[in-house]
Amino acid sequence: MIRENYEALKEKIEQYLPEGIVVAFSGGVDSALLLKMACLAAGRGEAVYAVTVRTKLHPTREMEEAAAMAKEFGVPHRVLEIDELAEAGIEINPVNRCYLCKLSIFRKIKELAEELGAGCVLEGTNEDDLHQYRPGIRALLELGILSPLAECGLRKEDVRELAAYLGISAAKRPSAPCLATRLPYGTRIEYGLLARIDEGERYLRALGCYNVRLRVHELTEEVNAGLQNMGENQRDGCGSGVENGREWLARIEVDQEDMAKLLDHRNELVDKIKGLGFGRVSLDLEGFRSGSMDIKANRHKK
Repeated sequence: MIRENYEALKEKIEQYLPEGIVVAFSGGVDSALLLKMACLAAGRGEAVYAVTVRTKLHPTREMEEAAAMAKEFGVPHRVLEIDELAEAGIEINPVNRCYLCKLSIFRKIKELAEELGAGCVLEGTNEDDLHQYRPGIRALLELGILSPLAECGLRKEDVRELAAYLGISAAKRPSAPCLATRLPYGTRIEYGLLARIDEGERYLRALGCYNVRLRVHELTEEVNAGLQNMGENQRDGCGSGVENGREWLARIEVDQEDMAKLLDHRNELVDKIKGLGFGRVSLDLEGFRSGSMDIKANRHKK
């Protein structure tokens, strides 16, 4: 099956090469596979570029990984600086945030592609993404952005298998979506808050956890009153930190097999997360769920 997926994706990308290709390259496994395949398929004189967006809404490690991989592939690498909060109108984290963000980002990528003389912009949506809450896909369709992985029916599992087959270092790398996905819809996004979430997730990964999400909820007066009325044993591990008049609950999601690691470092972990300005710390016993903040959005969609 790997060979069939390889040939199908290669054939699809070859269709776009004569016009010149820009790959929207985050450094994650999906876009890394696209970029590698474009390099393998390109003949002499056929242009392939990698374009990475530098933004405060994404984990800091992504930029370093993308730059290193583009250099490894020998591809011209351009970096676009984008301020989504100022440019995309997503300050209050609306339900269609992903749509607004993608629209803003890919308009600029298309403009750069035109400057480079490339007629096609490729991005890494896969088949699985088509069956989840992904409002950003509408923006891609409106702008004429191409999604070869989805067009070839490649699921995330297929992408990882093919990336490993090609020796791509990102093959086993966990997904790292926009940090705004850690906040409930309707919560005001602040760059300082996202930076603290990013630092907290880096700490959790350093403990050996694979899939990590630090979901953050602003506590209402009603929730605070309920917590204050708890018994002392129930409130063990809950602090009273308030920053700029806003109190936050940090809800940790990791794979269930990694929960024991967190409990082994419980005191250190609580100190670290509270030290980042989160007044209360909890471990979500359901474990890691991709898109867990989208449950209400999915119900609304249905």
